[in-house]
Amino acid sequence: MREVARVVRGGQLAQGPEVEAFERELAPRFGTPAAAAVSSGSAALELALRALDIGAGHEVIVPTFACDALWHAVVRCGATPVLADADPETLSLAPADVARRRTTRTRGVVVVHAFGLAADVDAFLALGAPVVEDCAQALGALVDERPVGARGGAAIGSFYATKLLTTGEGGAVAGPAARVARARDARDYDEREDLAPRFNYKMTDLQAALGRAQLRRLDAFIARRRAIAARYRAALGGVRGLTVPPDTGPRHVYHRFVVTVERPLAPVLERLERLGVAARRPVFRPIHRALGLDGYPEAERLWARCLSLPCYPRLTDAEVDAVVAALGEALGA
Repeated sequence: MREVARVVRGGQLAQGPEVEAFERELAPRFGTPAAAAVSSGSAALELALRALDIGAGHEVIVPTFACDALWHAVVRCGATPVLADADPETLSLAPADVARRRTTRTRGVVVVHAFGLAADVDAFLALGAPVVEDCAQALGALVDERPVGARGGAAIGSFYATKLLTTGEGGAVAGPAARVARARDARDYDEREDLAPRFNYKMTDLQAALGRAQLRRLDAFIARRRAIAARYRAALGGVRGLTVPPDTGPRHVYHRFVVTVERPLAPVLERLERLGVAARRPVFRPIHRALGLDGYPEAERLWARCLSLPCYPRLTDAEVDAVVAALGEALGA
């Protein structure tokens, strides 16, 4: 609050020096040379795809077990989204299914590091198409001591209110300097000599000041999320009919703590709500369901069985224990 008030008192509210500083501080978190702050994660994904020259006549493979923003970003670029099934271990894309759906028109693959767990990007790079790493839920996760975002052709982040750090609304494109420069150029249309397609996807200095303060606390936020995950794992590991995620060390930052329930979820969710616990499916519904498509058995299974438990830094140990007790009651355990 102090940082935001400082910007208000200074009078420079729109995109300016705070945004520039936020970008400099963000880039190392992605392990990339540069980052451009924008108005949302959805805007970041669209600009990253455009910076890769993806447009009409191209296909982009995206996970069906994900939020709709991926579909929308590809469509806004004029390209065709191609859905791929989920990996039951990572809850991200299944590399074998991506390989099966790849065609001569494939110009990109969006790999989501789902719910905080870093996916194996190398498996997708081996397929030969440019990879965009969606780090919206996994900023701060490490694979072989390298940050998520460092391996693909571009990476994006999201700083919505529920993400690992927040600017209220906001996002970022990260990657090689030249590619990020293209995204930075496209986020602002004002006072340009040409009429190349550009957008009003800027971040304000107010948002950036909040983001910079949050970024300084990111490691503490992640440490608390991991402590909450460990407490859940210890308490729920022996519950019959329930599977908890394994401890994967620095690969996971626990944007969500997702368990698998071997029974219909609807009555469990209803009982938890009556007990005052806001749990939900980690994905509203797989994208293929909105399109009336079949052929995604793992995504269907995960949607039918996966449950996201409350997991955020201000959650107390007593509240974690209350969630555990409520879940046990809901399961009859």
